[in-house]
Amino acid sequence: MNARSGRPTRLSAAESDSHGRGRTRSSKSGDAADRSPEAMERERKRAAREEERRRVARSRRRAGLIAAAVVAVIVGGFAAVYFTPLLSVRTIEVEGNSTVPTEEILADLAIPMGERLVRVDAGSAAQRVAGIPALASVRVQRQYPSTVRVTVVERVAIVFVDKPDGTHLIDADAVDFAVAPPPPGVVRLVVDSPGPGDPVTESALAVLTSLPDVLRGQVGEIRASSISDVSLLLTDGRTLVWGNNENSERKSAVALALLSQPGQILDVSSPDLPTTK
Repeated sequence: MNARSGRPTRLSAAESDSHGRGRTRSSKSGDAADRSPEAMERERKRAAREEERRRVARSRRRAGLIAAAVVAVIVGGFAAVYFTPLLSVRTIEVEGNSTVPTEEILADLAIPMGERLVRVDAGSAAQRVAGIPALASVRVQRQYPSTVRVTVVERVAIVFVDKPDGTHLIDADAVDFAVAPPPPGVVRLVVDSPGPGDPVTESALAVLTSLPDVLRGQVGEIRASSISDVSLLLTDGRTLVWGNNENSERKSAVALALLSQPGQILDVSSPDLPTTK
């Protein structure tokens, strides 16, 4: 407006254009300021944060899917093991027995056919079977998909003792495990208290098991009144005085040499000074 006349002031087209270009230049200058390095760095960081949030979200979704799949597999496996007949006992194998009947072992094993294999307590089953005196060791194994294997080691008699109820068979551990006729080659044992933990029994058995086969095959009876007074009665009627269970290798060599000498009593208790009578 013209201050003097009070009329509105009119701008020419050139002046109006000049003013417009000024405003345009001012706007462009503001945009350039907004794209300063600091602003660009803020924008980059914001974009990076957004990308990280998206990556974490994707990872969480993936982890959730994997966890769900694992749970499904576990549940399916559990159901297959416990609720289907696929993994149940269909075969029981017994190995290692020759004198103990398989039926007796199966009876003490007490594992029914059709039992879920995963529910079979192999340790308890082995303990039940180990109660059979003639067995030295028992192992029970579950073999998937449907087999129970029982492996036993039987006791082997090396001596027998005469008792009112019959001949008792005793193994190398001094365990009395059966009342039965002695097998060929089993030696009679004569001690006061035969059995595990008896020092005299253990000394006599130690002497017997230390003998070479050529000498042991000639022994019919072994006697011991103490741990240091062990004697062997040979099948030809002669007596071999052994003493304690020490120096058995040296005593065996001397005894084999004396067997060719006359005499009914061969004493190798002092192997460096053997005697015959």
